[in-house]
Amino acid sequence: MGRAEVGNLSQTTILPGLGSALGRRGLQVRQEPQVGGHQGDGAMVGQRAQHDPVSLLLLIRLCLLHLRASGQPHATPEAPAEEVVSVQGVRGGSVELACGSGPAPLLVLWSFTPLGSLVPRPVAVTDGAMSKVEAIASALGVVSLRNGSLVLGELREGARGHFLCQVLHVAGGQLHTAYSHVTLAVLVPVSKPQVRLSNPSPVEGASVVATCAVREGTEPVTFAWQHQASQGLGEALVGVTEPLFRLDPVNRTHLGWYMCSARNSVNRLSSDGAFLDVIYGPDKPVITVEPPGLAEEGFWASEREEVTLSCLAASNPPSHYVWLRDHTQVHTGPTYIIARAGRVHTGLYTCLAHNSYLDSRTQTTVQLTIYYPPEGQPSCAVHPSPGAVTLLCAWPGGLPPAQLQWEGPQGPGPTAPSNVTWSHAAAQLSSGSVFTCTGQHPALAPPALCTVTLWEPLGRPTCWSTATMGHQFIMLSCEWPGGEPPATLSWLDEQQQPLGSSSSSMAVHLLQAQEDLAGREFTCRGTHLLRTPDPHCHLQLEAPQLDVAEPRVSVLEGGEAWLECSLRGGTPPAQLLWLGPQQQQVDHGTSRFMLHPEGAQLRLGIYDADPAHHRGTYQCVARNAVGNSSRSVLLEVLRYPAPPNVTISRLTYGRHRREVQLQWAIAGPGNLTGFLVQRKASALGPGAGTWETAASDIEPESRGRRLGGLDPGVLYAFRILALNHHTAGHPSEVKIPVDPPFSAYPAVLGAAGTGMVVATVASLLVFQYAARHPETFPCLGQLLVPMEQRHQQRGSREDAEVQAGLETPTTTPGLDPAQETTDAPVNVTITVTATP
Repeated sequence: MGRAEVGNLSQTTILPGLGSALGRRGLQVRQEPQVGGHQGDGAMVGQRAQHDPVSLLLLIRLCLLHLRASGQPHATPEAPAEEVVSVQGVRGGSVELACGSGPAPLLVLWSFTPLGSLVPRPVAVTDGAMSKVEAIASALGVVSLRNGSLVLGELREGARGHFLCQVLHVAGGQLHTAYSHVTLAVLVPVSKPQVRLSNPSPVEGASVVATCAVREGTEPVTFAWQHQASQGLGEALVGVTEPLFRLDPVNRTHLGWYMCSARNSVNRLSSDGAFLDVIYGPDKPVITVEPPGLAEEGFWASEREEVTLSCLAASNPPSHYVWLRDHTQVHTGPTYIIARAGRVHTGLYTCLAHNSYLDSRTQTTVQLTIYYPPEGQPSCAVHPSPGAVTLLCAWPGGLPPAQLQWEGPQGPGPTAPSNVTWSHAAAQLSSGSVFTCTGQHPALAPPALCTVTLWEPLGRPTCWSTATMGHQFIMLSCEWPGGEPPATLSWLDEQQQPLGSSSSSMAVHLLQAQEDLAGREFTCRGTHLLRTPDPHCHLQLEAPQLDVAEPRVSVLEGGEAWLECSLRGGTPPAQLLWLGPQQQQVDHGTSRFMLHPEGAQLRLGIYDADPAHHRGTYQCVARNAVGNSSRSVLLEVLRYPAPPNVTISRLTYGRHRREVQLQWAIAGPGNLTGFLVQRKASALGPGAGTWETAASDIEPESRGRRLGGLDPGVLYAFRILALNHHTAGHPSEVKIPVDPPFSAYPAVLGAAGTGMVVATVASLLVFQYAARHPETFPCLGQLLVPMEQRHQQRGSREDAEVQAGLETPTTTPGLDPAQETTDAPVNVTITVTATP
């Protein structure tokens, strides 16, 4: 450090701190008469010396300057020991340089000597209470002092070099200096490496050099390489630790991503991947067919199924594919899909593969044949004949034709393509014999089957009858399901004569509907080659019969009643219906009626019963094609007891005759559930004379109601009725509303009060004017003077009714009031107390 630099630090920063530090320790610097001279290697200190900047400067120089010749600092007789410490820091990080150990220093000075330089530079100084950091310290980073230690934050590479810490402290009443040498090495983290390829897209067989480039980083730096295929996991390249490696020759297995990582003593970073795109191909295409079907001449596929032809030729970039069928282009792309294969798709298929980068081509050709089975399934049939049965199996068509074969309980039967028959004697057969015809075709994975089981129908024939719409015809039906071959059925009359022709499994015969059919019997006969004797069933036509649950039903008004009717017998099945009291048919849409069928029953529900509409005789009617019957049920709807009578006690108009106040009272015994108020316009006009509802749903406890919505120009009449559920009592007498009685007492009081106020105000105004102008009213002026005299004698006594005070100027006793000065103002105060 030069003398000029030390002098600058001492005068600006060190002097005040050192003076205060010495004062705290009871040491003072002795003033010397010669300014700038040296006092040997030490400083003269005493207990009473005063601060002197020049002496302090000499003292600091003596303590801190290096001896240029020997390179050793000046010291007191006890030479301080030097400490040499090596410290490492990371660029951008933080490091703290300690200044050794020992007693608390008076002053600490840090200086820095860069690498390759011999001139130290001041960095910072502190006396414990104050500190100073030089501006040039910013080249080292963010510099601060902490208890004498130098803290370097956001470390920069310029901080490489030697730091010298010089400490001034007191020991044994003398000043001593100590030195600490710190060598700081700033480590630079390795930068993110970058992979560089000499040729990112080489042709297979060429040579490629890969380089891992690092911009900066403290040596030594080690490298590692990793290769990841385009589809797969990455793998380390064992043995490659240099920043450069060679692929010679390169092949398709080298295609993929290459990453490298660089590591030094500070950190380790990996590069982004660099893709090596090796160009090769195309190889000879390989054609596959789905679903797979191999034939001697190539491939085959089934008709009406989806056929996928795939072509794959290893190539980079991927090959462009063209499909040809019989030398005609049909598709471009690696996959040719025939959504629904047909016979026209049979032919030679060629796949052409083209590498556009290398402009190279390869091809492969295969034969595809479309197989198609016969349509549908094999059909099996049984043809009965007298004493024998013939089995038929047919399945025509297909490429190649299907092969058919019969098999029975005694073993395999005949075989033939497309069509095969087999005959058996009926005596050799039993119920449950199974015969199977198997059809096989290459286009079918499982064989197609049809089966014939010879068996007699179970049970016996079943007979029933139904009527057509309008009961014009009767349809006789007979069924004997099952059996192989099916049974033969026929209808017979009472003389066992056939009715129409016979049929299999089910026989139907139509008869014209007429009443003479009631009681007639018909027979259905069934015939089957495995069943003897022939079974049969009988059917007899008859008119329906009815039953009712109760012939008489009672219900209270507004209640719910149910009428029940049951059907008993009848062939063909009869139709049930209900007729109302007026012989009208009741259906589901009729108001307040509900039909509920339950098997052979038909229930009629009546809810919210009304005597005027629902009371009477109801008929349950049953009809079929050969007759009908009916039963009657009497429904009684009982009313509730009559409610008590009602009288109107008060009916008066309200405001502006737009509403009335109605009050009423009840007379006599009886139950009630509410009231109904009616009104009508008594004047001529539309609706006059017609009663309309003014209020309903009035609680039975109410005895009054306010009714609004009136027209003031119409005269209304009112009446009220008591209600007991649906039963209304006798209407009350008809009344017309009247105006309420007039009350004059409030009006009179209001008028009297208003008059008193007006008279009082007028009197006050007259008195005030007379008092101000007595010459205008002399008599009134003479009257006011005695009143003033009496008021002065009375003092502050207040009158209960009227208090009047006249304030006039003081006059001489005996002076005539007429001689008083008229210009003086007169104040009049009157207090009025009104008692109602």
